[in-house]
Amino acid sequence: MPHRLSQSLQRILEIEEPLRRFFYESHYANRDPADPANCDFVAGNPQEMVLPEYVESLQRWTVPQDKDWYAYKFNEPYAQEAAAAGLRERRGVPYEAADILVTDGGFAGLNLCIRTVTDPGDEVIFLTPPWFFYEAIILGGEAHPVRVAVNYETWDLDVDAIEAAITERTTAIIVNSPNNPSGKIYPPETLRALADVLTAGSERIGHPIYLISDEAYSRIVFDDRSFTSPTESYANSFLVYTYAKQLLTPGQRVGYIALPPEMPDRPEMREALQLGQLTYGGHAAPTNVLQRAMGDLEGMSVDVKALQRRRDRVVEALRSYGYDLHSPDGTFYLLPTSPDPDDVAFVERLAKDKVFVLPGAVVEMPGRFRISITGNDEMIERALPILERAAKA
Repeated sequence: MPHRLSQSLQRILEIEEPLRRFFYESHYANRDPADPANCDFVAGNPQEMVLPEYVESLQRWTVPQDKDWYAYKFNEPYAQEAAAAGLRERRGVPYEAADILVTDGGFAGLNLCIRTVTDPGDEVIFLTPPWFFYEAIILGGEAHPVRVAVNYETWDLDVDAIEAAITERTTAIIVNSPNNPSGKIYPPETLRALADVLTAGSERIGHPIYLISDEAYSRIVFDDRSFTSPTESYANSFLVYTYAKQLLTPGQRVGYIALPPEMPDRPEMREALQLGQLTYGGHAAPTNVLQRAMGDLEGMSVDVKALQRRRDRVVEALRSYGYDLHSPDGTFYLLPTSPDPDDVAFVERLAKDKVFVLPGAVVEMPGRFRISITGNDEMIERALPILERAAKA
């Protein structure tokens, strides 16, 4: 007798099929991870040793200082204050510690926000090209995903298209800035226009449309650009953050949701999110060790200037080989056009020479491929001649 799966999970399996095939059936899936010749640019994974100060912090906070050190933990005040203080210092916005909900990473924060404000059948808008799990997260919350394309000339939000997508069932929109995979930082004027559309839409349909701001890459910003949070223009917002990107430690799950000081009825929303942390599964706060370390983590970061230098090196080289690509404002990723319109086949050809990149089809950009600049300098110099040959071939 076949397994009985929920309709939402069956749909998730369908939409994640390109991702599944890549990670389980491709040359990348069958590579030898220990091969020193690998040039792995697939994901935002570390290709160099982690920051020593990060290790020292975890080692320090692993040592118990009282009998409750390894007891159940929730949103601990020292962690909440560390996150709120960091936001106050960097953003100049008076976040309160009580309005920080500590999560085991950004994935959990996004899940929690969607499940807290949507009912089955409600609509959640997300932007394409997207992070490849947005649609799955929305479906997992039994909501209906509504896809809206960005402006592919500028990579900026198409605010008019977002406005046209709003219906009486719209309850939320996910905005990711800087965007993975395009690297676009949405400018303040666009965010103000978006806020106006969401405010008018909320008034028209008679209930709030919540803005879920995925700010995982907000500290990976190039060329001394400033970053403006979408939450600064719109009160009914959730700021979702993970430390995984600024520290390049995706396997250590710690982050938070922050409620803006201007959000109406914050105490009620705070209580709802806390209940969701306990009941939705996978959303309870992380270990005491990680929460204790948050005060240290706030001041740590990978070398963003080194990432920028790698971005410049790869962008310049690929353009000289004939690839069409823009230079991202932030994040870890480049999104060149594939010389072969079949991006999956092109990626497989590169993989035969041990250069591993992500097919654009996985991020709803067929005909392109995504490169992570978290690959180290030696990998990049080894890979560039292979990418040059592939372009000419």
